Amino acid sequence: MRRRDFLQHLGAGAALSCLPLAMRETLAASLNLPDLVISEVEILRLSGPRTAVRGVTGQFQVNPLHLYPDRRPPEFKEGPAREEPYTARHNYIRIRTQGGQEGVYGYIDAEALPTVLGPLRKLLIGQDALAIEKLWDQMYRSNRHARAGHYMMGISACDNALWDLRARFLGVPVFRLLGGPTQQPVRVYGSCLGFSIEPALAGKRAAQLKKDGFIHQKWFLGYGPSDGKRGMDLNVALMRELRAAAGPDVEFGFDAYQGWDLQYAIEWCRKVEQYRPWFLEEAVPMADLESFVRLSQSTSVPIATGEHVYNRWEVEQFFKANALQYIQADPEWCGGVSETLKIAHLASVHGVKLLPHCHNVHAALAVVASQSPAVCPVGEYLINNVPEKLWFLKDPPLASNGQVQLPDRPGFGIEFDAAKIEKQEVFTSQA
Repeated sequence: MRRRDFLQHLGAGAALSCLPLAMRETLAASLNLPDLVISEVEILRLSGPRTAVRGVTGQFQVNPLHLYPDRRPPEFKEGPAREEPYTARHNYIRIRTQGGQEGVYGYIDAEALPTVLGPLRKLLIGQDALAIEKLWDQMYRSNRHARAGHYMMGISACDNALWDLRARFLGVPVFRLLGGPTQQPVRVYGSCLGFSIEPALAGKRAAQLKKDGFIHQKWFLGYGPSDGKRGMDLNVALMRELRAAAGPDVEFGFDAYQGWDLQYAIEWCRKVEQYRPWFLEEAVPMADLESFVRLSQSTSVPIATGEHVYNRWEVEQFFKANALQYIQADPEWCGGVSETLKIAHLASVHGVKLLPHCHNVHAALAVVASQSPAVCPVGEYLINNVPEKLWFLKDPPLASNGQVQLPDRPGFGIEFDAAKIEKQEVFTSQA
């Protein structure tokens, strides 16, 4: 019996799921099944009630715009926690084929929707859904602005959905399709965006997070050059208090979100080196490669950046210049799983560690779970954001004891919880 007849006899998806993974991929690639031709690229918009906790998660981080005094918000003062109801609205991309196969990913940023529902939808319909490398290359080549920004965010959404489709078709989780697991559950660092950075409060919370299993943490610095000596003193006091409260065995990274300049970053590093920061992230604007190089050469504090790099070619410039020790490419923004894997391979060559920025956990942690811990030792987990982002999912992959157990369901394991969805809309064009 010919292979095509064999699969048709059993049913393509069912037949493949019974075979070893390597054989499944070989058969799927050689058969070019008509059922795998993309028939639709659409956005699912899910809405439903949710309750948010306010009063304890309103801390802002330093921002490049804060150089102007009238653009700085008032200092955050943590108050009593209070619950407030609101309507959650999340966008998911869904790619469907003629044979009923689906790939789903999200939620995705609203900025990506015009690109997804416009040029990328037209490009993908009618194409082989399993030809992920070809489709990525065509999406990238299809527009002069594709290398970065919102266009690359659209490519990322499509690429991640295609990986989900491929893995669902083959009946395996994405992390297994990528070669994992090398680590399961995945160790994550607790990203503390929104928590107060008043030193005493931050120290108390860091000690509790350590008890909760977050032996790696990232805190977000709130002050920059325009805040003068007081701001610098507070930035230094945060590091000092965290170390005193949580002890010597917790790793503390810090994020300045491009809000500093080179001189300010050098001074902060000099003052906190004795407390052994894990890394300093995005101390200066991403376009200023020379300042990253000079900062890295001037301090023993490891330098990190990468959530705002958009492709392997940008990353390679930082690597060749010895500008950093940690790269933080985000598969939601840098080109999806496909491009993040290439960045991981470059990192391994240059002796840099990849800590994927985790705007969403599914793709980032699948990459971490598929790579050597020598290259991807931990993933990121935004403590205040992940539960909200995963609100509409059944059995969401939430952190426990500083780790995330990835589901062993096919694809990224995304399944919607109908009980939480009050309204579901489908868009094939920008609303």
